[in-house]
Amino acid sequence: MAKKNQKLVAEITSMHEDFAKWYTDVVKKAELISYTSVKGCMVIRPYGYAIWENIQRILDKMFKETGHENVNMPMFIPESLLQKEKDHVEGFAPEVAWVTYGGNEKLEERLCVRPTSETLFCEHYADIVHSYRDLPKLYNQWVSVVRWEKTTRPFLRSREFLWQEGHTIHATAEEAIEETERMLHIYADFCENSLAMPVIQGMKTDSDKFAGAISTYCIEALMHDGKALQAGTSHYFGDGFAKAFDITYTDKDNQQQYPHQTSWGVTIRLIGAIIMTHGDDSGLVLPPDVAPIQAVIVPAAQHKPGVLEKARELLQQLETAGIRAKLDDSDNSSGWKFAQYEMKGVPVRVEIGPRDIENGQCVLVPRVGGEKRIVPLDTSLGEAVKMMLQEVRDNMYQKALENREAHTYSCTTLDEITKTLEEKGDGFVKAMWCGDEACEDKVKELTSVGSRCIPDVQEQLSDVCICCGKPAKKMLYWGKAY
Repeated sequence: MAKKNQKLVAEITSMHEDFAKWYTDVVKKAELISYTSVKGCMVIRPYGYAIWENIQRILDKMFKETGHENVNMPMFIPESLLQKEKDHVEGFAPEVAWVTYGGNEKLEERLCVRPTSETLFCEHYADIVHSYRDLPKLYNQWVSVVRWEKTTRPFLRSREFLWQEGHTIHATAEEAIEETERMLHIYADFCENSLAMPVIQGMKTDSDKFAGAISTYCIEALMHDGKALQAGTSHYFGDGFAKAFDITYTDKDNQQQYPHQTSWGVTIRLIGAIIMTHGDDSGLVLPPDVAPIQAVIVPAAQHKPGVLEKARELLQQLETAGIRAKLDDSDNSSGWKFAQYEMKGVPVRVEIGPRDIENGQCVLVPRVGGEKRIVPLDTSLGEAVKMMLQEVRDNMYQKALENREAHTYSCTTLDEITKTLEEKGDGFVKAMWCGDEACEDKVKELTSVGSRCIPDVQEQLSDVCICCGKPAKKMLYWGKAY
């Protein structure tokens, strides 16, 4: 039993030995993805897709509770439509995939396979928005998009990926900005509560904002290896797209006005974030809210009378309590099952065997944090498991927060950034900035860390810019990123 357990874990490279190899081992061994003959595209296997479905289910409910409706836009965008917003098309041009033939006939106009859908929504808004009574429109869609990335990695960066993209249009700038900030807070709440992943909320610098946006808000998370990951973005467009696409409405004073727009999105890279925030050398560690299986029942000596019957009773109790549960009654050994479900990140394991039945108990084992817990069979198993699921989530969040705090450094000189990262390893660097893009670029050139965001919560680490020595305007988070 012990040998089988050791063998399974040994098939996953230690994250401290080779973090990139560890990540690849986890996504393959946990059966999240398979590779395909199309370079940069992946098969999302049932277990991986089930995680995405749970992410989608929770977020979709949050969106609808704030008045958003789901729509679906076409996959193809005519080149002439994409060209209408200059900054937008220039930002995406290097990543666009083009369709030039339909069957055997060359198309009169190239069609872009959507990298994002701002232009399609604008065309639609121009058709349906005419009066202030038509506003706001609060839309969202769950689709796949294509961006022709040169370097790809499962979940983190692929040529086709799943995401949601929200698009809204409002009568005033104030309403649109409020919407942009509201959606960022929803993303932050989701990441911290449902994914147990602490995030920094803030704004991107002008050089790093979304193509065509006036301002881009973001949430940034720190992975176990000290690299940052952009977990979600929300963009305020002002009336720039409306002017480019001639979207106008008649206000209450019968005057023609341009509306203001937003867009916001998260992608399936959140699964990569879960892996790199919470995973360990045994494999996945899944937050209970999005785990396909929240509790697995492993019967010991299941061939003995009454064991499987009691295990099925426990399964029914858990399902009745609304817990996503599984009974593994396969003929694999208990040791193999322990290792398998540990690798797949199942938050709670329920053990039941002949001796447990004699003693009127079962055993609960959390995937992370805490100790085994003996639960009498005459108590509510569902409530006991729910309590442990909450403890698992809380332990995951605390562990991730401690990792971020241990790898967040305050620096006041460029040499200090370089020295700190050399001595302590990658992480977030907090440092002051004058607001000049040239200084932003120079910091990256000399230290290898780029700007991540201007955080909502500001600190006055010094009075001068870390690069040029001029008066500082903002504190930035800097770091290496995925």
